[in-house]
Amino acid sequence: MSNGDIFVGEVIGTAILILFGAGVCAAVTLRYSKARAAGWIVIAFGWGFGVLAGAYTAAPLSGGQLNPAVTIGIAVDTGKWGKVWVYLLGQVVGAMLGAVLAYLVYLAQFQANVRKEGGSEGDADEPVATLGIFSTIPEIRNPVANLITEIIATIALVLPILAFGLTKGLGESGTAVLVVSLLVVGIGCSLGGPTGYAINPARDLGPRIVHTFLPIPNKGTSDWGYAWIPVAGPLIGGALAGLVYNAAF
Repeated sequence: MSNGDIFVGEVIGTAILILFGAGVCAAVTLRYSKARAAGWIVIAFGWGFGVLAGAYTAAPLSGGQLNPAVTIGIAVDTGKWGKVWVYLLGQVVGAMLGAVLAYLVYLAQFQANVRKEGGSEGDADEPVATLGIFSTIPEIRNPVANLITEIIATIALVLPILAFGLTKGLGESGTAVLVVSLLVVGIGCSLGGPTGYAINPARDLGPRIVHTFLPIPNKGTSDWGYAWIPVAGPLIGGALAGLVYNAAF
């Protein structure tokens, strides 16, 4: 795979992933959305389908890694680091593009994120905080616990992905990506409660950058003080998964 193919594939695939993922979060979160308050299971499946669509689309060009933690895990296992920077750059750029596209899909809902005109202050609607649509926010802010959660959840993602490569039938049938998407749904349902399961540095960082600059009314903070955890945790988890896989398999 050429550097150009890898970059284009990862940009397109990660953009699709974030379009689905941020899109389902917007659908469930924003006022005047038909899916408002649909719940956590809908979010988990939305992200899973995002992985399915993005990875299948990118696979012919780049292999469809879409996640720096996966890229690092593969590099740690194989010792091949030469193209890692191309993957990471494409993933971050794609995540930013996907966040912008999700914003445009829900543009009217984002623009309506203001207090209703008229009426008293007491019965006016409160604006909806929007960072959770783009990036992760912990339910309990505890840096050590949050970091541990992201490390373990990412190991639970990357280690099976590496092991799937040993299952010949998955690759030949083309169902490996489907299995990974179901894995992401499972992680969301089982391990996503504490931090929102970033498990992907680009998935959190790219949209957080976009959230900082988008002209969303009453959007609230982009919470850069927390931003290092959903980057460092998945990178550590991906590296550990690569080490465990290399040692055990």
